[in-house]
Amino acid sequence: MTTTAYESLRDGDAVHVWRGRAPDVLGPGDTEPLSDEESKKAGRLPAAAAVRYAAAHTAVRRVLSGYLGVPPGDVVFGRRPCPRCAHPGHGRPRIDWPPTDLDFSLSRSGPHWLLAVVAGRQVGVDLEGGRPLDVDGASRFAMSAAELAHVLSAPDDTARRHAFFRCWTRKEAVVKAIGVGIVTDLSSIDTQPAEDGPALVHHAEGSGPGTWLVQDLPVPAGVFAALARETGPAGPVVVRDHDEDLAGTAHTREVLVR
Repeated sequence: MTTTAYESLRDGDAVHVWRGRAPDVLGPGDTEPLSDEESKKAGRLPAAAAVRYAAAHTAVRRVLSGYLGVPPGDVVFGRRPCPRCAHPGHGRPRIDWPPTDLDFSLSRSGPHWLLAVVAGRQVGVDLEGGRPLDVDGASRFAMSAAELAHVLSAPDDTARRHAFFRCWTRKEAVVKAIGVGIVTDLSSIDTQPAEDGPALVHHAEGSGPGTWLVQDLPVPAGVFAALARETGPAGPVVVRDHDEDLAGTAHTREVLVR
């Protein structure tokens, strides 16, 4: 089924990025769209983590249903084969039903979540809550030579953390778009962190694209996020705040990212 939301996405070569925050407590029926597998996974998590997992995955189903024209609980998810080993168990997530060329990427950190949606292309998104870490040590492990110089040249600890997470979220967005995760050599990906606007990042796995358009995303203070998408005709990136009422209706505020 073709919907107005899907046509807007496809015809504009756009990327829609939905951002949301999980509540502290879920109400009755809030997780009704979840599959049995998703419900079981949430049930195995500690209480706070279970609420965040269930809220984010429920929101994903509700957002995608608006593009697909089917009830949220009817969407069936699967995985693409890994581009490195072709194993079907750990490739990129995909929509198995209904038939569609929609691609999506979900990232969660603490109560925050991001969902990127695109038509006919691959996309990856990453979100980090700025967790405590040894910035110098992590940078020497994961950064390219140019990125390491950029991080270590920052004037103070706060600036170094910001530089590190800009690099890290950009790298994660690229490997999630490709579908290999952090099993790849992260230091081989140079994300050009000195560039504020969209940057061309080169990294290829298998037969997929080798160049990605990467950019930072607006998120709350203390949180970091980036988007990676295929190069080519590039329409707008529209960031939408996701806020549902008790009936599950999404109210959105939009930000156009350039």
